[in-house]
Amino acid sequence: MTAIEDLVCPDRYPLSSTYDPSWLLGLDMGPNPLWMLEDLTRDLDLRPGMRVLDLGSGKGATSVFLAREFGVQVVAADWWIAAEDAAAVFAEAGVADRVTAVRAEAHVLPFEHESFDAIVSIDAFEYFGTADSYLPYLLRFLRPGGQVGVATPAMTREVRELGAIPAHIEKLFGWEPIAWHTPGWWRFQWEITKLVDVTCARLQAHGWQDWLAWERACAEYRPQDQAEHRARIDVLTADAGQFLSFALLAARKR
Repeated sequence: MTAIEDLVCPDRYPLSSTYDPSWLLGLDMGPNPLWMLEDLTRDLDLRPGMRVLDLGSGKGATSVFLAREFGVQVVAADWWIAAEDAAAVFAEAGVADRVTAVRAEAHVLPFEHESFDAIVSIDAFEYFGTADSYLPYLLRFLRPGGQVGVATPAMTREVRELGAIPAHIEKLFGWEPIAWHTPGWWRFQWEITKLVDVTCARLQAHGWQDWLAWERACAEYRPQDQAEHRARIDVLTADAGQFLSFALLAARKR
């Protein structure tokens, strides 16, 4: 079985396993986004017709998944990907009538207040969402009772508690893991605002294994970038889940 074929995992991720792994790898901007999203949606209540903001949507795989699997209307917002490029992905996937691409920076969102039923962010929140003031800002765009769902890289222990970023992680990722917080950190950060009720704050059960499977598939799919992915494979293999994972977070606006 090839590394790419290992991305089809119907027992764990039945919805994601219906998608062509090569299509997903071609939209790569981070590890296994559909696996993270499918896992996260078990803690969300998404219904047809809802208006959902996919914040940090990248090249669009997660937005396609939301539209197809849940029948929601998606606004796909990303700063790094041009709206026309994302729109081409949505048209090819047959969801152009349900997904709108917008180029937007996360701190200057061009939307009306209380205009979304849910806000989802997959493998992007670590870049903009750790500031104390960010959740209160983001909630402006969410209707009362609306839901926030986030999947973000996590450490199993806080870097502050460890006293340093573990050497094998720092060697590859530098300072970035200081923004990879534990689920407990996120729960406190959100609950202290008294603006939301946190309904989920957990480590993804197979987080580091999924990440490793993704990097192996990327190394196979893009031989020209193999050195980059091999470096991540080495770090993940050395870590063996001791520190590296993903946090899945869900909350409802009061």
